[in-house]
Amino acid sequence: MLRHDSRYVGRAHWGPAHLRWLSEVVCPTPAQHIVFPEYVRAVSEHHERLQRLEHELHEHVKAWRLYPVVEALQALRGVQFTVAVTLVADMGDLTRFESPRALMKCMGLIPSAYSSGEQRRQGSMTKAGNTHARRVLVEGAWAYRSPAKVSRHLQLRLEKQPKVIQDIRWKAQVRLCKRYRRLVSRGKHANVVTVAIARELTGFMWAMAKEVPIAVSDQDDS
Repeated sequence: MLRHDSRYVGRAHWGPAHLRWLSEVVCPTPAQHIVFPEYVRAVSEHHERLQRLEHELHEHVKAWRLYPVVEALQALRGVQFTVAVTLVADMGDLTRFESPRALMKCMGLIPSAYSSGEQRRQGSMTKAGNTHARRVLVEGAWAYRSPAKVSRHLQLRLEKQPKVIQDIRWKAQVRLCKRYRRLVSRGKHANVVTVAIARELTGFMWAMAKEVPIAVSDQDDS
């Protein structure tokens, strides 16, 4: 659509309004009229497949011994179900790490370091850890661009959580939203800032996991 300078002016893509707009698009040539609906159909089928998989995941994860941790992590802003379950599935029991920094290191979120004589400087993150967990966590960290607040969807996720979890999530939101704005005001690139937020968010996740009792099992969490 962009290649043919046809741009949607609505607020969100792939919602009902956007789909109605796509259905009214008139292609200039017969060949494009054949290809364009196939593109739309392919995206729609992919979206439906994701919905089916997410539904099955919601059902099966309830029997997992680490499900209480998955639920608790969703109290954090930017950490919805897919982010939480992906991170716990890839990293396992977060409390097996001795400290938040050990968890950050395993996810490849620790800055690389260069030393020369008495000088030492930090570089970009190592990216040496778990790729899937790091990717979803960085995606979730973008939510801290906006000021701290509790949305309706987040409030629904909070209702079943104990006070200690709610206290941690509010402390995280206030600190990370403020830190995001402060780093951006210093001229830091948004991508660099988001990685820094993801790194600190990992620490709050570790703290939450320490507060969640989980059943002991001999089965492999993977």
